[in-house]
Amino acid sequence: MKILVTGGAGFIASHIVDKLIESGHEVHVLDNLYTGKRENVHPKALFQYLDIVDTQSAQLIVQEKYEVIYHFAAQMDVRKSVEEPTFDAQVNIIGTIHLLEAALKAGTKKFIFASTGGAGYGEQEYFPADEKHPIQPLSPYGIAKMSVEKYLFYYYQVHGLAYVSLRLANIYGPRQNPKGEAGVVAIFCQRLLNDEPAYINGTGLQTRDYVYVDDVVQAAYLALHYPKSGAFNVSTGVETNVIQIFDYINEYTGKNAPRRFAPAKKGEQLRSVLSYQKIHQEMGWQPTVDIQIGLQKTVAWFENKQKSIKQG
Repeated sequence: MKILVTGGAGFIASHIVDKLIESGHEVHVLDNLYTGKRENVHPKALFQYLDIVDTQSAQLIVQEKYEVIYHFAAQMDVRKSVEEPTFDAQVNIIGTIHLLEAALKAGTKKFIFASTGGAGYGEQEYFPADEKHPIQPLSPYGIAKMSVEKYLFYYYQVHGLAYVSLRLANIYGPRQNPKGEAGVVAIFCQRLLNDEPAYINGTGLQTRDYVYVDDVVQAAYLALHYPKSGAFNVSTGVETNVIQIFDYINEYTGKNAPRRFAPAKKGEQLRSVLSYQKIHQEMGWQPTVDIQIGLQKTVAWFENKQKSIKQG
């Protein structure tokens, strides 16, 4: 199939591009390289340096007539969304609508969207949260992602554009950017390996549902062949707190660094954990990488990257 992956130079989507190409698909990558890196793009992918809010992106979709679009490009900084909600909406809502309109004109058959789990459900009423949990986002970022899901439902019901929305938990693994609004795993790996202080915000007892990127890639690939439309959590159903994450990475880097604490981030969720039963029942997906194994692989990748930088 001829497939477009927006944000395909980024952390998660670049891994999806690799999988699609290895499976024999023709893959085009659209990315403005704001947070993505050109080096992440598979050499067999056709790269387009474009922004999703530009009219050229829509023109490209109409011209190339992609059969499937994986939409992973986003303004993903939650704090930035709070500071600049208009900018967040421009990218995450208006930018997506431009793509959807272009997809209709191009005759695209399916739209696969990177949504959010924890930021969409907000402070959970029960644990783990399934897809029927109330949607009560506490940030413009979460509101935007959930708004796009409503648009996807509309385009499916009214225009027949099939979709799969993947409500991602906390994804970690190789290629994650440790700068900006990054995952704590990448931040701890980078700082500990560089012998820099790594701070735990608040008590460190706040929990998240950590999913290794390879498992996310498999969920995204199964979505390609899923015959229906809907939203699915991609998660492990397991809570891990920040202190545990720090201690594991501290052990795997061999640094034996002391725990350092910083003030809690305002508005941070205390607990977030999602059920993956729906995607398991309907697509046969389940997480396969244990948190400790995944963290060991991630630390190894950051170590190799650090060595290559020193040698280069």
